[in-house]
Amino acid sequence: MVTRLSHYFVRTLREDPADAEVTSHRLLVRAGYIRRQAPGIFAWLPLGLKVKGKVEQIIREEMTAAGAYEVHFPALLPREPYEATGRWEEYGDGIFRLHDRKGADYLLAPTHEEVFTLLVKDLYSSYKDLPLSIYQIQDKYRDEARPRAGLLRGREFTMKDAYSFDYTDAGLDASYMAQRDAYERIFQRLGLEYVIVQADAGAMGGSRSEEFLHPTAVGEDTFVRSEGGYAANVEAYETTAPAPIAIDGLPEPVFFDSPNTPTIQTLVDHCNAHLDAPASGIAGPATDGATEWNAAHTLKNVVLALKHLDGTRELVIVGIPGDRDVDDKRAEVTFAPAEVEAATEEDFAKHPLLVKGYIGPWSEEGAILGEESATGIRYLLDPRVVDGTAWVTGANIDQKHVHSLAAGRDFTADGFVEVANVVEGDPAPDGSGPVHLARGMEIGHVFQLGRKYAEALGLKVLDENGKLVTVTMGSYGIGVTRILAIIAELNNDAKGLVWPASVAPFDVHVVATGKDAVAFELAEKLSADLEAAGMDVMFDDRPKVSPGVKFGDAELIGVPKILIVGRGAADGQVEVWDRRTGDRQTVAADDAVAALMA
Repeated sequence: MVTRLSHYFVRTLREDPADAEVTSHRLLVRAGYIRRQAPGIFAWLPLGLKVKGKVEQIIREEMTAAGAYEVHFPALLPREPYEATGRWEEYGDGIFRLHDRKGADYLLAPTHEEVFTLLVKDLYSSYKDLPLSIYQIQDKYRDEARPRAGLLRGREFTMKDAYSFDYTDAGLDASYMAQRDAYERIFQRLGLEYVIVQADAGAMGGSRSEEFLHPTAVGEDTFVRSEGGYAANVEAYETTAPAPIAIDGLPEPVFFDSPNTPTIQTLVDHCNAHLDAPASGIAGPATDGATEWNAAHTLKNVVLALKHLDGTRELVIVGIPGDRDVDDKRAEVTFAPAEVEAATEEDFAKHPLLVKGYIGPWSEEGAILGEESATGIRYLLDPRVVDGTAWVTGANIDQKHVHSLAAGRDFTADGFVEVANVVEGDPAPDGSGPVHLARGMEIGHVFQLGRKYAEALGLKVLDENGKLVTVTMGSYGIGVTRILAIIAELNNDAKGLVWPASVAPFDVHVVATGKDAVAFELAEKLSADLEAAGMDVMFDDRPKVSPGVKFGDAELIGVPKILIVGRGAADGQVEVWDRRTGDRQTVAADDAVAALMA
């Protein structure tokens, strides 16, 4: 049946919504696809549901081709399965928790690994039942601290999550590749550029983890790639540690006065004004041949506060080269599930041995951090700080620093951590050359979960020998509503949305203009003919609405093919308008259907 705009539930807006940060948010609201209900929460209107349904249909077709079966779970789930896997606590404030009238704990599911696992445990008991892949398209809920960018980062969002179940590692590899290949076909059909990058598994756990990132300036993820083929998000990037340097013959550490030098830049300026230029073995990466002091010669000591799941607060100090900064996302992954934040003034007040601005791994009396002496706080190092490298760093004394402080001789650490930022030109871990940084938006993620959830929830089957074995699992997610927003980001112009045909809400938008009844009668007939030919048609049959308003709405809504029936109707002439190319041509009314189906 032809959809008549005069009765369709849609209202377009002439002004941008005040809270819109990105193009997709602005146009989807203005064109009547979504409406804001609360921060990060949107109502879906008929136009939006049609596009969302098209995206979901492509996903369903490719999931079927990959051998997966669709199921559907509730979004409201009990606490117990998540407690069994430890994720009730691990998620912290990131999930919505609630009580029923009897006081039982529930959550709005952020993801469904636990209940998928329990469903298979309930129904399957033999290796003959496997492999199995099942999926759902379901709304998820996460209590984002700062929801932003419309559908790109919300508190409620639609996601396709699939899970594979095998009893051998080889089976998991095959299931993983089947899903991974399906993702490539999905994104290709949707016209989305993507980069597959190594990723951190985070709270999901497991071993192999890859993200599908769409390169975009509005993306929230930073990833790196080399011309030799390496690609990873910054959380998964692994620093290539230099070889240790012989300690024999290195100069002894020297303390020096350094008034008013609490920052790396003020320290470097002071060194260049008062100390001889660095030479091999004196400071920093000793073989750099520098003729002046620079930030790379310094060791920056950053105090972080970790908030653990049990509510305790722990301070740690991380030592990184002074030309680097702590990357919040890398720190978050490194110290997960603890929350990470910068130490506060209150933290410093509780630890008077922390001399703010002059913290170092060594004290004048020879005390070494990490050995319960200088400060008693856990001390961790960047992988670049290998034995034999010598540094300028804080002396743990106000207004004093020390140079020629050698790692492995003068100080050690409690461990090494990947928290420093990745910069352009850093070496790829696989030796494939320097990396380049780019911004991207996650559109899909595939994991080899392994046996983490099956072990926690007791999912076992009998193998060929009648022995109980723990099932191994994979998890595969696609952000449906995020994908829709990204498609909108990519497909628009100054006047509105311009959907690709694969996901457009309608195939043709018929616009009847003018006051002549002949135009409306011809538009009515052509709409019916198009519908009979198998096209989904929106007919703007609104009376007493000016052509300018109708054209403006057609441009804003973004159906890629528009048929204008107006002044030439009496002569049997209509205009076919391709919004994607901008081409407009006048054709005979009798040829309109063929022209639009070409």
